[in-house]
Amino acid sequence: MNTFRIMWAFVALASVAGCQSQSQMLADEQTVAIQAAVRRGQFELACPNATGTVLSSNFLQPVLYGGLERAEYTIGVAGCGKRAVYVSVCQVGSVACFAAGTSGGDVISRFQGGG
Repeated sequence: MNTFRIMWAFVALASVAGCQSQSQMLADEQTVAIQAAVRRGQFELACPNATGTVLSSNFLQPVLYGGLERAEYTIGVAGCGKRAVYVSVCQVGSVACFAAGTSGGDVISRFQGGG
């Protein structure tokens, strides 16, 4: 019985030591998320010099037990007198990120002073 307790304590300690905090995971994935949003923004804004800024970030819990952990970032992309907002969703621990526009061309024309 004593061996079982020692083994259980070791397993618990090893699992805690290997874990990162959610804020650390968000920080680790941030660069890839910005790159995904900036690449999309450079294309949509027709501005190869556009840059991105993280406006907010959130750690998304898996929907199902054992599912994928994801990080979500709202990123502002600006350049050539235009601005747009994108949401990048990244699988934690991977370079897989997807950047989606938040409201299409309306964002671009509104910041350009259009209708």
